[in-house]
Amino acid sequence: MTYLLTKVKKLYRNSRISKKLFLAFSMMIVIPGILVSLLFIRTQENQLYKDAMATGSSHVSRLNEQLRSRLGIIESASSTALNQKAFVDFIHSNMRGDGLRLVKFRQNQFEQMHNIIQSHEMISELSFYVDNPNLFEIWPEIYHYDKFWPQNYWVTLREEGGAAHRLFAFKNGEHTLSYYRLVRLQGQQQKLPTIMEVRTPHSVFFSDLFEENGGDFFSVVMDGSNPARNVYNPRHVFPQTAGNELNEILGSIHQRLDVLQQNSPIKVSVGDHTYYALYRYIAPLNAYVVDIASHQDLMKGPRNWYLLVVAITLCVLLLLLLLVSHTTRRIFRRLDRVLISMRKVRQGQLDAKINTGLGENEPGDEIDEVAVSYNSMLDEIKQLMTQVVDKQLIAKNAQLHSLHSQINSHFLYNALESIRMLAEVQRQPAIADALVSLGSQLRYSMQWRSDTVALSEELSNIHSYVRFINFMEGGNIVLTANLPQEVLRYTIPKMCMQPIVENAVHHAAPSGGSVDIQITVSVENNSLLLIKIRDDGAGVDPEMLASLQAVLRGESDKPIVTSKNGLGLENVHKRLQLHYGQGCGLWIDSVQGDYTCVTIRLPWENVNLGGW
Repeated sequence: MTYLLTKVKKLYRNSRISKKLFLAFSMMIVIPGILVSLLFIRTQENQLYKDAMATGSSHVSRLNEQLRSRLGIIESASSTALNQKAFVDFIHSNMRGDGLRLVKFRQNQFEQMHNIIQSHEMISELSFYVDNPNLFEIWPEIYHYDKFWPQNYWVTLREEGGAAHRLFAFKNGEHTLSYYRLVRLQGQQQKLPTIMEVRTPHSVFFSDLFEENGGDFFSVVMDGSNPARNVYNPRHVFPQTAGNELNEILGSIHQRLDVLQQNSPIKVSVGDHTYYALYRYIAPLNAYVVDIASHQDLMKGPRNWYLLVVAITLCVLLLLLLLVSHTTRRIFRRLDRVLISMRKVRQGQLDAKINTGLGENEPGDEIDEVAVSYNSMLDEIKQLMTQVVDKQLIAKNAQLHSLHSQINSHFLYNALESIRMLAEVQRQPAIADALVSLGSQLRYSMQWRSDTVALSEELSNIHSYVRFINFMEGGNIVLTANLPQEVLRYTIPKMCMQPIVENAVHHAAPSGGSVDIQITVSVENNSLLLIKIRDDGAGVDPEMLASLQAVLRGESDKPIVTSKNGLGLENVHKRLQLHYGQGCGLWIDSVQGDYTCVTIRLPWENVNLGGW
């Protein structure tokens, strides 16, 4: 067993991922599919049971209301009959004393009572049982009390409030429902009280029960005290199917009837069959109206669905497996292209990109995302290699520039100092000051002891440049830079502000004209130092401004136009981004005829300005 298990594990481990996924998907689909099918059938059975119980409960409640309404009709008819006081008084009087009086009674009071009986279709008979020795029993509505049985039933009526319904009448009551009511008269206390009986056939009173011959539920009215006495439609399918077991079924259900639990279904088993019963108690009649259904009949539909559900499930599972097989083959065919490209890159082919076939702004699926990310990674690798080469070239150029400056610097400083002394001897202070400014600029640009300088040093160099330009071109350039002392000590890249001020001098104002240049600093989000150089000159043409901003955002390969000193905006922007990342660099805002503002974005932390 252990050997077999090890063999299976090894076989699974060495199989292709597509086969593993197909096997996993198959297990994940087949097992839940079978469980879902069984659960579906079970759910349908439960739902059908709930629906059947709800329908049966509604039906038995409706029957209960109908029967109670009909009992009320009988009670109302009896009250109407008792309202015929002349009739009641006469049958308690001496009916033998005067024949003419008897004839008038027949024509008037008796006829009225007879009309009352005829006006109620539900009532078949209405009789009075009177303890009167002078009574004439010449009509079926009037009887002497000794014809009533049982003789002491009046006691029961008195205990029940003077009236009571019986599912089966005392006399010939096999198919008749009766209503008994005490008739009490003043001056008759020494005699037995009169009892009025209202009789109605079962076929009329329970007409709704006898009209239903089919359906899932079989309706029965059961006597509350005698389980053998029931009223139902013998032509219904249920009693014909149950046969000899009907009495046993009804008896089992009768034993479970409970007035306090009448909203809960009863479940009984007789033989191999299970039956459900819903019932309501009819208190005036001391009877139960019961709806009975066979579990086998209720579930006949869902059990016929089993084969159909199993067949449909198998077909669906087969289609799903085919779909899974096709999908996994397509997925891994695309993954193979990724692996092929990776092997080429490993051999040095950085242009071995993956063709995704996606349109513009089309995201694709996860494999497409991997392919797009892989292609982007190749682009970034090539870009990083280019940046490394550019950085090395910039470093070499800076070194050459520094060597060249060191070679010629002493000669230039001595020459400028000699000319300055000559100007002072000849009393030319303007020329002397201009030479001092020029010397300061040359010394600042030629001496590269470090890649970074204090902001105050860069600002001092810019002041020297502005003074020299004002002397050379006769202009009126005003430079304002009222910066806090703590900012002046902040280190920034050398020569990152000079080219921007030079552009403002040469392009913001006409030759010999005036322009105001203002330098301010601020901190953004406690992470970036913003140095803004703003002039109130001619501004930048909107089309040129859009082109410049596109280049600064990295959306265009068109070079930025540099200034005349060779270290222009393009060089500054590239160097800042090479060493401090894409979040740093330059940004230009301008309104033509109003202003131009160039913002230098540097890391706020000095430790991040490691050089460039």
